Amino acid sequence: MAMASLAAARPSLFPPHPRHSTMGFTPPTTSFRLPGGRGPLLTAAAAVSSSSSLAPTTQPEAVSSVSLPLERVSVSSLQYESGYLGGISEKTKPPPELTDGCQNGASTSMEYLTNVLSSRVYDVAIESPLQLAPKLSARLGIDLWLKREDLQPVFSFKLRGAYNMMAKLPREQLDKGVICSSAGNHAQGVALAAQKLDCDAVIVMPVTTPEIKWRSVERLGATVVLKGDSYDEAQSYAKQCGEQEGRTFVPPFDHPDVITGQGTIGMEIIRQMSSPLHAIFVPVGGGGLIAGIAAYVKRVRPEVKIIGVEPSDANAMALSLYHGQRIMLEQVGGFVDGVAVKVVGEETFRLCRELVDGVVLVSRDAICASIKDMFEEKRSILEPAGALALAGAEAYCKYYGLKGETVVAITSGANMNFDRLRLVTELADVGRKREAVMATNLPEEPGSFKKFCEMVGNMNITEFKYRYDSRKENALVLYSVGVHTDSELAAMVHRMEHAQLKTYNLTNDDIAKDHLRYFMGGRSNVQDELLCRFIFPERPGTLMKFLDSFSPCWNISLFHYRAQGETGANVLVGIQVPKENMDEFKNHAQNLGYEYTYEMNNETYQLLMQ
Repeated sequence: MAMASLAAARPSLFPPHPRHSTMGFTPPTTSFRLPGGRGPLLTAAAAVSSSSSLAPTTQPEAVSSVSLPLERVSVSSLQYESGYLGGISEKTKPPPELTDGCQNGASTSMEYLTNVLSSRVYDVAIESPLQLAPKLSARLGIDLWLKREDLQPVFSFKLRGAYNMMAKLPREQLDKGVICSSAGNHAQGVALAAQKLDCDAVIVMPVTTPEIKWRSVERLGATVVLKGDSYDEAQSYAKQCGEQEGRTFVPPFDHPDVITGQGTIGMEIIRQMSSPLHAIFVPVGGGGLIAGIAAYVKRVRPEVKIIGVEPSDANAMALSLYHGQRIMLEQVGGFVDGVAVKVVGEETFRLCRELVDGVVLVSRDAICASIKDMFEEKRSILEPAGALALAGAEAYCKYYGLKGETVVAITSGANMNFDRLRLVTELADVGRKREAVMATNLPEEPGSFKKFCEMVGNMNITEFKYRYDSRKENALVLYSVGVHTDSELAAMVHRMEHAQLKTYNLTNDDIAKDHLRYFMGGRSNVQDELLCRFIFPERPGTLMKFLDSFSPCWNISLFHYRAQGETGANVLVGIQVPKENMDEFKNHAQNLGYEYTYEMNNETYQLLMQ
């Protein structure tokens, strides 16, 4: 297969920028960037090994150190309808001896309450406004209020927890400096807090971190160290640096002072909303934000529901609550990168299992729709994690038919990469059920296309793909239609079926929307073809690293690359691998270090491509 390289690494003879400190020791896997340079100057990040068959994923705010092995669980093991309040089982609530901070010196709910009241977060944070969303309120039949944490100085709530923890450190500890690992908003929060406290800060970020993010951290005065392809590797390096240099490690969520700082959001909501309140919807990654809000709100307004919202492909908290113990996800989706966490925090989980009312799961499409809703409502663009709670609130109100109630959704961040907007706009109408992706079998005979259009009726066709194939009696056409109601779509499908035109609804099939829609007319029966989806890190040299792993061992029969911004490229690959080579292929894929999944049993692939 002939293909131009998507990205090529270029060596450099220039020394690293002085702000990119080596902390006194630089393992050969560390990379640095120069001012104005787009790619890493030194790229030798080793592939990360994993005990599972799936390669690890980059996590922006990942897990704190885990003392005991955790059960590895698939995201698919707990899925339920969007909007349903789930994640709760008979195992969720802790036994009495573990509640209210009785074990291991943990803080009680009263201690969290008093600590929130005395927090110093307002040295750097603003009391974010609570704004009514009139258009969404009218559509849903409720009063929907937005807690605008996206308006904070670093466009995210993260600075609250970081500053609260750092402000409590003795001056002698601050003088030794702080360090953290983050690929996103936590990094900016620590950097701004260090600037305010006149403290030296080192931020360790994966080498895959987009330039816009590490540049933002540098502008706040912190020293950036780029290390490894994954968050886990960056975090391990940061903790090692902290121990050797005497710096204090600032965790992204699993620390009482960080949780307390985030809890000030709950205090503000209660102060700003004196009328009856049904629920507060909170985005969940590691759990610091929802734990802090729940610890305060459930103490002063116990009738208010605290509802977490997670992406359906990153449901670590829902699964942990369901099992009554922390679990580790085998694989985590990366689109909502701000909450792409495999393991929730130990202290955050302790609080959540006692105080949280449940978790709503939402799809990638629904999140994109809520980003669009927020733009139409306030002319603001949220990042995917920032729109997560809004998507959950909308889904919950629709699922339960909630009317006349008041709910609050936390818009937690607005650090959106501009190149991500293309994907958001493509999926927003699908997520709001304004567009459906369909496929229909048409006879290869005169008049069939006219017959098809008659069956579509008054519905608007927004996309149509067809290619004549003389070898087949029927053609499969792929198209999108504008949809106003479920019944309208069902009526169209009924007309098609009644006219003997077999029709498939592919609206919820990500592989069809991301890849296979672009291969219409490319059917082929390829011997020994193995179909996989890989996540390529967005950095120079990733394609060549992939090709070096598999070529010339096996022939590449299909390749579709779809950039998704900072989360990495979503790549569909077909490789001809004889059955006797499968073990060897798995070893190569594992050693590559890129997240991947097998797609051979995908029904849409068989429908469109074979």
